[in-house]
Amino acid sequence: MNHSTPEQPADVVARLRATFRSGRTQPLEWRTSRLKQLRELLSTHGEDLAAALHEDLGKSSTEAHRTEIDFTIREIDHTLEHLDAWLRPESAPVPAHLGTDATAWTRYDPLGVVLVIAPWNYPVQLLLTPLLGALAAGNTVVAKPSELAPATSAALARLLPRYLDTDAVAVVEGGIPETTALLAERFDHIFYTGNGTVGRVVMRAAAEHLTPVTLELGGKSPAFVDRDADPAVVADRLVRGKFLNAGQTCVAPDYVLTDPATARALEPELARAVEALFGADPSTSREYGRIVNERHFDRLGALLDSGRTVIGGTSDRAAKYIAPTVLADVDPASPVMREEIFGPILPIVTVADLDEAIGFINDRDKPLALYAFTESDDTRRRLAAETSSGGLGFGLPLAHLTVSDLPFGGVGESGMGSYHGRYSIETFSHRKAVLEKPLR
Repeated sequence: MNHSTPEQPADVVARLRATFRSGRTQPLEWRTSRLKQLRELLSTHGEDLAAALHEDLGKSSTEAHRTEIDFTIREIDHTLEHLDAWLRPESAPVPAHLGTDATAWTRYDPLGVVLVIAPWNYPVQLLLTPLLGALAAGNTVVAKPSELAPATSAALARLLPRYLDTDAVAVVEGGIPETTALLAERFDHIFYTGNGTVGRVVMRAAAEHLTPVTLELGGKSPAFVDRDADPAVVADRLVRGKFLNAGQTCVAPDYVLTDPATARALEPELARAVEALFGADPSTSREYGRIVNERHFDRLGALLDSGRTVIGGTSDRAAKYIAPTVLADVDPASPVMREEIFGPILPIVTVADLDEAIGFINDRDKPLALYAFTESDDTRRRLAAETSSGGLGFGLPLAHLTVSDLPFGGVGESGMGSYHGRYSIETFSHRKAVLEKPLR
């Protein structure tokens, strides 16, 4: 643990639990004031965080603000606007046998002490968005930033105590030993974003205390392209969604699924879209990021030979750079199709038709997102009804993540539970049933 959290994990949790038990976090005014303080942090130190994100991931200032800092500010503003209404008790009808003088309602109770474990790919957004939801619900929070984004972790550990009560929010930095020590403690909820392997570790640890968990995982999110879709429009939107943050996005389109003729029409348009967005040499583009570390670079480099290269395929290990790459003629059994890519490689896999595409999707783990580009109402209806995924986007990848009134989360191997907007309140609260019968 770093200097900002000198206590042992048990002491950190005990301190935050004492704050929660004091009742200080319950009033609406306390909750909203903390959200406003968090907003002030992001507004005042946005450039500090953007610089840290550039150091860790090569993110441009534009991308850092759009996908992390401003994203979180919008989520704060949405929560501040609606929190009072979300927290109001909701009445329930009472059956006749209890009499006409009985009343019933539900109320949201905060859970207690919440642990938020964030990943490295969006290390600001994916720490602070669940954090703000937990605070809005009236909890205290242990925030664990990712050690794989060390500059951002250090910036958050430095800034959060300046703006939020240290007896209500504690930042714990470190790697596996620190995370393991935290997981040995009893929390009232654990919110983890990352991969399935660590997700299982989190669940096993939580089971020791019967602690509920939210797991925001990943998976291979398909993008089905119908033969009636405009290849140029599809290519533009796929490229923007896939190569954001150098492909290191949990809801990025992982692979394209389409028929052979549409695949051939799509190939030159994807190449054109990459060049239009990043230039002839993306390594010189200020808007194109870098791979987080050498281990992930080597993992991704081993996938580059999984198909015919349409564009890209070049890399520089010293710079942790892998060009935006599109692969065609990809065998479903090839290495690039065996795991979530989580990098700037877009394989195209061909199927005969929609029936085969649906079968292909359903034969694999349920993805975090499914995207489809089609003009057909029937195709959209069938994909919605006959497949299962955390989210479903027609015509535009990633966008559902930005809608605060939609729940964001996975299903099956891609996770459990959801958050954003009022769904964060539901995640970090207990909806308590109350019945009252007068004593007469």
